[in-house]
Amino acid sequence: MSDNKEYMTHLEEGGSINISEDVVAAIAVSAAREVEGVAGMMSTSAGNVSELMKKGLAKGVKLDVTEDAITLELYLNVSYGHAIPEVAENVQKAVSSAVEAMTGFSVSTVNVHVTGISL
Repeated sequence: MSDNKEYMTHLEEGGSINISEDVVAAIAVSAAREVEGVAGMMSTSAGNVSELMKKGLAKGVKLDVTEDAITLELYLNVSYGHAIPEVAENVQKAVSSAVEAMTGFSVSTVNVHVTGISL
């Protein structure tokens, strides 16, 4: 991987493949929204709003990319009547699977932050 924090890089024999962190965030959001019980992604967390905008958290996802793997933080609302632990676990599995399948990078952790309930 490169030291550039905006792109993740696969080095291949024929060249390199650069994947924007925004693309990884979009994959994570899409996978999370497909999970039954997810009402939507949140645009803020307990952090500074300007910092959230810079890091792509406006979509409800924060990425930490290292040479070994990706750590994702997801901020979402759960639909009323769904078991939060079950929804969170399903989101973790769906996001990890989708990101790994579409990017080829290993996902070490998917932390789900339930920020609200939607009625």
